[in-house]
Amino acid sequence: MARITDAADPAALQYVLDRVAIQDLIVQYAFGQDLHENGDNEVQQQWDVVFSPDAVLDYRAGGAAADIDYRTLIATMRGPGGTMSGLENWQHFQGFAAVDIDGDTATARTQHLHTHSGMTDGAGWNLMQTGFFVDRLERRPEGWRIVHRTLEILWMQTFPAL
Repeated sequence: MARITDAADPAALQYVLDRVAIQDLIVQYAFGQDLHENGDNEVQQQWDVVFSPDAVLDYRAGGAAADIDYRTLIATMRGPGGTMSGLENWQHFQGFAAVDIDGDTATARTQHLHTHSGMTDGAGWNLMQTGFFVDRLERRPEGWRIVHRTLEILWMQTFPAL
């Protein structure tokens, strides 16, 4: 992982600018989820600036098919009967990513904590999920974009709402 050792070095400034842009991109993913609740499934407006049009996602850990595009993931989660259709509320917290930048490519590993609440047969419940996103990114003319993302889940816990 590249480290900044001389703040006067122009490469150090570029590293910081790239690092902040990549972190913002990762947070924008969570905004795509969290700014669209209560039947609003327009996640794609945020994710169009997160993923490259040809991005490949591996969300098998979360129950989706392997090697899908982000539009398919949106349909899998938000479509009728999708994996998020039984949820009432949620919030997705992203940690700071560990980022390794090599010219116009980068890798990032980001901790996440995702919280969800729902109702089944009149009983409320909560779900917490922790894990990582492992991303490969490329600098494109429109900016940094995720070209491959793997979801890793460390643990999930469901418990009744009080």
